[in-house]
Amino acid sequence: MTRIRSLLTIKKKTSGRDDQGHVSIRHRGGEQKRFLREIDWRRDKLDIKAKVTSIEYDPGRTADIALLVYEDGTKSFILAPTGLKVGDIIVSSVNAPIKDGNSLPLRNIPVGIPIHCLSFQKGKNAQLIKSAGSAAYIQSIDGNKAIVKLPSGEIRIFNADSFATVGQVGNSDHSNQKLTKAGQSRLRGIRPTVRGVAQNPHSHPHGGGEGRSSIGMHPKTPWGKSAFRKTRKLKNASNRLIIKHRK
Repeated sequence: MTRIRSLLTIKKKTSGRDDQGHVSIRHRGGEQKRFLREIDWRRDKLDIKAKVTSIEYDPGRTADIALLVYEDGTKSFILAPTGLKVGDIIVSSVNAPIKDGNSLPLRNIPVGIPIHCLSFQKGKNAQLIKSAGSAAYIQSIDGNKAIVKLPSGEIRIFNADSFATVGQVGNSDHSNQKLTKAGQSRLRGIRPTVRGVAQNPHSHPHGGGEGRSSIGMHPKTPWGKSAFRKTRKLKNASNRLIIKHRK
C-alpha cells in the first residue's frame, strides 16, 4: 500500500459524541486507529492526463481507491471504477473519451452509460453514487437538463454541465461480505446493541412485561418518538427536481 503523507491524515475518534461531549450516535466507540485518504472529489485538473499507479484498499469506505500521478507530477486518489487497471491513462475534460475513470459533463455522456461521483451543480464536489458497486444512468438530455436514474430508483433532474465519472464504482462484491465474529464489528467501532424488548420499561418504551412479549405498540425510539418516521421536509425546494421518488 502506497503511503503519501500529503494525502493521509489520522482519523479523529469521536466515539459517537458531538462537540459538547454528548452521545449523538449510539453504539459507537473503540475503533482501530486509521488514516483518512484525501479523495479528489472535484477532478478539476482539466485536460491533464493522469496515470493509474495502484489500486488500493481504503479502510474508511466500501469502494477501492486508485492512486493517480498527473503529467505535472501531482498525485491524488479517486474512487476506482470497475475495469480500471494499473497503467491506464485517464483524464478529466469537457471532451474526454467515454472510458472508465474519465470525468466529463453529463451532456457529453451517452444515454445508458453507467456513471458515478455525480455532483448536484456545476463546479461542486462529487456528492452522489460513491459506495461500492453503485452506478447511475442518464435517461435523457434536454438543453441544460439531464434526467438521471439514481441507484435508489429515484429519477431526478440535474444540471447538464455537472461533472460525473464514467463507470460503475468497483468492489461490487462488498455487499456479499459478512462479518464472521463480534471482534470484527468492534474493530470497526461498532459496539453491542441491546434490543428494546429485552430492556426494562425505564430504559426503553418496548421494555417490560412478564417473560417474552411483543412491543404492544407501533415501534418507538428509546426516547418515545415514533420510529421509521420520514424526516425529509415536505416542502423541500429540490422536490421540483424529482420526477420519480425512490418509493
